[in-house]
Amino acid sequence: MKKKYEASTEEKHLEIVNIASLEKRVKDHMSNEKGAFGYIRGGSEDEWTMKQNTEAFSKKKIMPRVLQGIDHADLSTKLWDIDLKTPIIEAPSAAHGLAHAKGEVDTAKGVADAGSIFSMSTYGSTSVQDAAAAAPDAPQFFQLYMSKDDKFNEFLIKEAVKAIVLTVDSTLGGYREEDIINKFQFPLPMPNLAAFSEGDGEGKGISEIYAAAKQGIVPSDIQKIKDMSGLPVIVKGIQSPDDAELAIDFGADGIWISNHGGRQLDGGPASFDVLPAIASAVDKRVPVIFDSGVRRGEHVFKALASGADLVAVGRPIIYGLNLGGAQGVTDVINHLNMELSITMQLAGTKTINDVKNNQLLD
Repeated sequence: MKKKYEASTEEKHLEIVNIASLEKRVKDHMSNEKGAFGYIRGGSEDEWTMKQNTEAFSKKKIMPRVLQGIDHADLSTKLWDIDLKTPIIEAPSAAHGLAHAKGEVDTAKGVADAGSIFSMSTYGSTSVQDAAAAAPDAPQFFQLYMSKDDKFNEFLIKEAVKAIVLTVDSTLGGYREEDIINKFQFPLPMPNLAAFSEGDGEGKGISEIYAAAKQGIVPSDIQKIKDMSGLPVIVKGIQSPDDAELAIDFGADGIWISNHGGRQLDGGPASFDVLPAIASAVDKRVPVIFDSGVRRGEHVFKALASGADLVAVGRPIIYGLNLGGAQGVTDVINHLNMELSITMQLAGTKTINDVKNNQLLD
């Protein structure tokens, strides 16, 4: 008989010295589920781009200002009409049930408690409805992996709350060697798939899951999804200024700069390296969201100072979920908030707008 997958049931606050240290703690905590940990942690091929995502932040330096009369930092900000306590949001990711028995329900609660935005993935371990019910007063987005079947696309997005995150960099899976070595297959069903068809993703690898996705995404698909949903569409996976221009020309309401945390194209640039040029091309016409490699409040500061409006975090939030459930998720965001607050005050920037006006040094 096949062994039943047993995810963490922890519900507790975490003591965090730094975000990078969480990975080892989660690896030890998930020692009996190494394939699941490898799926969460891993990148594609040699993981060069994944490593560059974090290392790229060291290429820029913060210009500190003193004598500014700042005794505390104000992290509050907005996206459209959404008030946020922090510029740090959750980057959507699949299958939170691998990390915790309550999956996206706990993630949604934890993100809401931090005053931030949760994004539900098409390939989540929880239904859109259950995640929304877990934090009914909080803003939630829906990350759409566009299907070849428009009826399925319509079915998925009808439950979305505030916006659609149209992911365009994952028309097939990157070559993730750790998953191959571990022969990883999803041990849990994906309710959003199961609710529409007989298949639910259980027992399949990521390449099999992506096989149902639309490979030939085109610019006109942005307006198609806007028309289907009646919601703003943020295009996620932008890595070049030309694509940002193209997406905006075809109706994008936001640009999400990301290389999928180094899980797709290895050998491509770090997200932080392309952020300034893309932000310049966008020229404040729509909000710019940034992710990939963020492990410090200092990284959040540098991304905001380079043109991002919001900064998203992926793996660290999953690590917090595994170690502490909803409270662990909140703790990860709050730790980054604490580091960001210190960086802001020492840099002489009181508000998020002040951070955006800080000039980084090469």
